[in-house]
Amino acid sequence: MGFLYSSYLLQTSYTQEALNTLIKKPQDRTEMVRKAIEKLGGKLVGFWLSFGEHDIVCVIEMPNNVSAAAMALAVGGGGAVTKTLTTPLLTVEEGMAALKKAGTSGYTPLTAAK
Repeated sequence: MGFLYSSYLLQTSYTQEALNTLIKKPQDRTEMVRKAIEKLGGKLVGFWLSFGEHDIVCVIEMPNNVSAAAMALAVGGGGAVTKTLTTPLLTVEEGMAALKKAGTSGYTPLTAAK
């Protein structure tokens, strides 16, 4: 049986200083990111530059939340990015299982009719 990974969406934005550096000397950071993720036991699924609220969007697979948090902290603590956001991703099957389980929780919302 293979090792199970969880997927995470990692979004971040460069600081103005980092953007200025990249404009003066463009560089592909994909392999640096890949190596750091692999060193923490994970895999880089995809790495994109984007425009809008975030400059970088990655999908990564990590062995656990601690490893995913470590990657986010390493990126955020480096000083070249701001607004680092890590979102755990569920497969469709996991989402369906969560929906089914939620229906058995017995939770009563505040707005439920009495």
